[in-house]
Amino acid sequence: MPLLGVLASAITGTLGLSVDYLVVAGGGGGGGNFGNGNGVGAGGAGGLKTDTGFACASGIGLTVTVGAGGAGGVGTTQANNANCTDGTQGSNSVFSSITSTGGGYGPRSNNATGIGGSGGSGGGGSTNAAGGAASPAGQGNAGGAGYGSGSPYRGGGGGGAGAVGATGLASGNGGAGSASSITGVSVTYAGGGGGGSYDANSGGSGGSGGGGSGGGASTLNGAAGTANLGGGGGGGGWPGSGLVVGGNGGSGGSGIVVVKYAV
Repeated sequence: MPLLGVLASAITGTLGLSVDYLVVAGGGGGGGNFGNGNGVGAGGAGGLKTDTGFACASGIGLTVTVGAGGAGGVGTTQANNANCTDGTQGSNSVFSSITSTGGGYGPRSNNATGIGGSGGSGGGGSTNAAGGAASPAGQGNAGGAGYGSGSPYRGGGGGGAGAVGATGLASGNGGAGSASSITGVSVTYAGGGGGGSYDANSGGSGGSGGGGSGGGASTLNGAAGTANLGGGGGGGGWPGSGLVVGGNGGSGGSGIVVVKYAV
């Protein structure tokens, strides 16, 4: 079954075929950090949908849109904490009637509730708050809860297509993504971002499938999710002392749409 194409921008066209598809939305951005003893939530992976035998009616136009990753939150000094920001949710990807939902955002360290944003996969929580839900269901997994009651002061990992994000107390690692061989090669998509940490603790690792790692004491900024894999961005970190600017959250990775048909 030859590959019709990796459709990297919005198009309109007709197929009149039975096709296989993979639709991955953009990953959510991780939150920014300004310190204060709280971990920072990571972005959740973009929602993932895949199936075979999808009927495209002859002569009927179809639209394909590839979702962008969400922006990472901005880190600030403690004195300027009012300007510290959450990450943003990733954008949806669409193939015909199939929509995958953008990954949930990671909340900043001074978010009033600290709950991760809901999305295709949920963002990780900050402080002691819950991770975001995978909503609508069936596209990914929830984010992990943050931890702020003592060391390791780490945000929760973003959910991935294949697994929930880890809690900040456990590791803050992003949830694993899911593998697809639709292109002829096995590729893992939609991994969650790693939670950002406070003080001398390391941030969580990004989940397989393009999740960005979380910031920590030495590497403050959260890493971006990988483009065209829909990975979530890592949460920002903080070194624990000094009048320094806290780490920015990593942006989410853009999604992808792949359509394959037999000739």
